Amino acid sequence: MKIGLLGYGKMGQLIERYAIKRGHEIVWTIDANNRDQINAKDLVDADVAIDFSTPDAALDNIHLCFDINLPIVVGTTGWYDRLEEIKAICNQTNQAMLYGSNFSIGVNVFFHVNRLLARAISPYKQYDAQVEEIHHIHKLDAPSGTAITIAEGILDAYVEKDKWVNRVEGSGEEVIPAKDELLIESLRLEEVPGTHTVLYSSEVDQIEFKHTAHSRDGFALGAVVAAEWLVGRKGFYQVTEMFDFNK
Repeated sequence: MKIGLLGYGKMGQLIERYAIKRGHEIVWTIDANNRDQINAKDLVDADVAIDFSTPDAALDNIHLCFDINLPIVVGTTGWYDRLEEIKAICNQTNQAMLYGSNFSIGVNVFFHVNRLLARAISPYKQYDAQVEEIHHIHKLDAPSGTAITIAEGILDAYVEKDKWVNRVEGSGEEVIPAKDELLIESLRLEEVPGTHTVLYSSEVDQIEFKHTAHSRDGFALGAVVAAEWLVGRKGFYQVTEMFDFNK
């Protein structure tokens, strides 16, 4: 399989390493250094593109791939306010796109169990829910896309909460969630790849459900597997659709 990389920072280079290990070829890379010199005709050799760029660049990259009928896997977060618009364009023009806040197998298992846990606890009103996420200081968006996916999974099942709010530690902004709001607490520390914790607290006990990434390798490998899965398909997909936990 021939892969084009949109974004060639730490994640892009890690994806390249795993793609080559799995027998694929990287035919081009685009980042801030060469984007102005790249034309659509330069990209026709690829079977699929993988985007781990920046929130500002992701939308342009998606449209670029749609223009040349190139399937695209998008791991960049921070642009989800345009999600429905992109979904409509993808489906109307018969394109292929898969997006996700996290491509790690472990995290996708976490997403699944998180929904089951929220459903199980929902009848017990004495528990208050909260999400905490820790990432490296270079991460541009807060809360993380993974934390938002976790929060949405809780909100779907946990009737006591209607929406999420974010508090970034050290920002100086005071955020006190209302009873019907799910707090996502964000912390940025050195080179932490990603730690996500769901807390259910009552007066008598606390339940903690946690995922800790030891490196970015799981994200990179998952992105390559997602590209393999997407080639040959049409439509708009979430990464969760790659996994079938009902077998």
